[in-house]
Amino acid sequence: MRAESVADRQERDPVSTLLVGVCPGPPVCRAVHTYLFVDGLDVIARSHDGAAGGHPSRLLRPGGPLHPADQPRSVELGTQGQGPDTALAVRIRVRLRGRTVFWSDLMYPGADGRVIEEVRFDLAQYLAEIERSYARWGRGA
Repeated sequence: MRAESVADRQERDPVSTLLVGVCPGPPVCRAVHTYLFVDGLDVIARSHDGAAGGHPSRLLRPGGPLHPADQPRSVELGTQGQGPDTALAVRIRVRLRGRTVFWSDLMYPGADGRVIEEVRFDLAQYLAEIERSYARWGRGA
């Protein structure tokens, strides 16, 4: 049996790219909220129709919910609609393993229509995007 190479693992488990955007609130939309694009796809909107991401000052803050740690944690990215009902919340698990950030417990259709359950990010790209986005939209918002 041949040992699995790093290239084999990378092809099987590709690294995704995170891009963060923010809706500025009225008059464009009801409230300020975060967009999280993984490989160009809006994870929140694709997870639940009508869902909106959380406020950037909460999601993107230093040490906040999207900052990875060795211990996995559940993160609420956003909810569908307004009000106290979080039954339709978009939640993921975030964890760090080495230089890779994992998002799991996903359930959204990919570009090819297949369900995406987990994505992986390069730690440097991931943190740079979170920090860039927080500096632009999260501070004092």
